Amino acid sequence: MNFDFPTFLVVASAITGGIWLFDAVFLAPKRRKLATAEGQTEESDEALPKEPLLVEYSRSFFPVIFIVLILRSFLAEPFRIPSGSMMPTLLVGDFILVNKFSYGIRLPVLNKKIIDLGDPQRGDPVVFRYPKQPSIDYIKRVVGIPGDTVYYQNKTVYINGKAMEQTPLGRYTGNGSGTRMTGTIKSSENLDGTEHSILVHPGAPDFPMGCQVLMFGPKTIPEGHYFVMGDNRDHSNDSRCWGMVPDDNLVGKAFGIWMNWDSELDTFPPIAWERIGKGID
Repeated sequence: MNFDFPTFLVVASAITGGIWLFDAVFLAPKRRKLATAEGQTEESDEALPKEPLLVEYSRSFFPVIFIVLILRSFLAEPFRIPSGSMMPTLLVGDFILVNKFSYGIRLPVLNKKIIDLGDPQRGDPVVFRYPKQPSIDYIKRVVGIPGDTVYYQNKTVYINGKAMEQTPLGRYTGNGSGTRMTGTIKSSENLDGTEHSILVHPGAPDFPMGCQVLMFGPKTIPEGHYFVMGDNRDHSNDSRCWGMVPDDNLVGKAFGIWMNWDSELDTFPPIAWERIGKGID
């Protein structure tokens, strides 16, 4: 079961803020009035009636919870990479930051866009809610935008009939959880001006094992949808298998790695220090 953290933050903010507000408007004035009637003042040695413990906790926690809600909902949100589908760009154990306003300001929980600030472009690494199970967040790379015709054949992406150029970079050597990808071919792919690295298995089929193939021919992307693929092309469950990503499912654009923790690394602590602070191409 996936924990719905955004909903928790909204509910917690509403409860703690509501308790604090109710006390400030209705209960605190009564306490002060009672203290005055008994001859107490704020300057007197005798303390004013103490506020209830629930109110004290709410007053303490509300600002913290509310600030986290605002930062996480509208500025940047952290995510952890659980799989190797975006290797070599992102590795298992990477903790990334996602820009929440790149593709518009959206209300938390409702995910309704209220301010349009831009659209995903080819090559953008995007986090989105998995169309088949929106409670799960995925990260893939935008390959096709609305109006594009996309085709994938012989490890090559074709956009509007044009093959996206690939430059071989040699055999890939993985570490930790990525060791199993050692020996695959690492290449630099150019998506109409946006370059990034990919991994391919020369002898593997064009579609990942277990994929319900949806791309037996060129697909034209409808308005408000995006075609996404993982950089680890032969080990990614993506638009080739389950279709397009609706604009309503977008979460934001990944832009940086702030931590890496891979329990399969042969180091202690199991941190790839060189990845901390690295940008995401």
